[in-house]
Amino acid sequence: MSPCCWLALLALVSPTLATNPGVKLKLTEKAIEYGKQIGIATLQQKLKTIQIPDIAGTEKVSPIGKVKYSLTEMKIVNLGLPKSDLTLVPGTGISLSITNAFINLHGNWRVRYLHVIKDSGSFDLAVSGLTVTDSLSILSDETGRPTVRGVNCEAIVGSASVKFHGGASWLYNLFSSFIDKALRSAMQKQICPLVADAINDMNQHLKTLNVLAKVDNHAEIEYSMVTPPSISKSSIDLNLKGEFYNIGKHQEPPFSPTPFSLPPQINNMLYIGVSAFTANTAGFVYNNAGVLGLRITDDMIPPSSPIRLNTRTLGTFVPEISKRFPGLMVELLVQTVKEPTISFQPNNVTVQASCTMTAYAVQTNSTLTPLFILNMEGSVSARLFVAGVMLAGAITLNKFEITLGTSYVGPFQVQSLDNIFRIVLKDVVIPQINVRLEKGFPLPTIGKMELINTELQVLKGYMLIGTDVKFT
Repeated sequence: MSPCCWLALLALVSPTLATNPGVKLKLTEKAIEYGKQIGIATLQQKLKTIQIPDIAGTEKVSPIGKVKYSLTEMKIVNLGLPKSDLTLVPGTGISLSITNAFINLHGNWRVRYLHVIKDSGSFDLAVSGLTVTDSLSILSDETGRPTVRGVNCEAIVGSASVKFHGGASWLYNLFSSFIDKALRSAMQKQICPLVADAINDMNQHLKTLNVLAKVDNHAEIEYSMVTPPSISKSSIDLNLKGEFYNIGKHQEPPFSPTPFSLPPQINNMLYIGVSAFTANTAGFVYNNAGVLGLRITDDMIPPSSPIRLNTRTLGTFVPEISKRFPGLMVELLVQTVKEPTISFQPNNVTVQASCTMTAYAVQTNSTLTPLFILNMEGSVSARLFVAGVMLAGAITLNKFEITLGTSYVGPFQVQSLDNIFRIVLKDVVIPQINVRLEKGFPLPTIGKMELINTELQVLKGYMLIGTDVKFT
């Protein structure tokens, strides 16, 4: 594949939406150079497939008169693009320039003159000073993916020299200039269509851009372009939607992305800024899906824990529980009452959550009898990291406060249960959440793209991922 699709050509989409992005990308000069090298190598392989059809004609050669000739079985034996460039044109597009290219070609020749005399042999054609220029533009398709188009290709064959082998040298030297012209013309007509083919091939790879990436059975994230790219001489900045949605139901959240800008860093090929807006849309989506809840039973408590989920343990602090429901197990149901709020501050990611915790006594016939409902306000700190092409995380408990919402066993001091539920949160709830967070969600990628030398830092309002890129 041609990774210059991602590293250089992706940026020139004319999007239909106009809003603040949730995710920003910056492609640096290092990325453009990497994309240029591999893209030019791909183009070179394409040009090696030039096929020149057999050429035949008649030329008047003094003093012998008309000479009929044919050139057949012409094949390229060598091609080089020693000087090539892919240049960003600020606010316009991308300029492709190839100069001082050369092509060596081998074929067979045959002539007939004076009606009966025939001669034949082989020849080598050396083309030098080949120049190819093109201007590239990219349009957005109906899915928000870019499509590439060359708009102004021009190929010029600077000079060519033919060396004939076999036959009468005095004869073919007389009309070599005619053959030079015919071969150069035929070759020149082949180059721009092949450049167009190479550009069109890129579209197949651009279609692998994960504009809508599935996260799990509940959520997907959209990475379509939302504003025109900002193109300078040294970098391309891309603005992506960066918003989570429930699968099959794209409901906008009751909050909007806040503008942010990436710092002028250049050490890595690619910089990805993921805003707090993107993270908060994830909370909104999972809360709407009703999956931000957890049912906790005693078998989920570590065996070494002195705390057990039964009426005997709770009855130590709330005697009415063990009095009314002696010898029964207890089940807890933790549910969010609204989507969690995620904030990014320098070197710090904090998640605020509001939940309820309902305690049930499990009757011998497995029915559940409510004991009480607690309101819980808590915060956790998150550690974020990149695993492959996924952004993952893990959380640790900061603090939480509980208040009594409803009691079915009479009044009691809620604070007496603080230690029990702290253990439940730390030993059961947090580990369960971390199992999911460690799976992560996909970052914007194209094709078989690898992120290497990755660094992540948390800044005000967003996290910044600096990474190099490798295509396999």
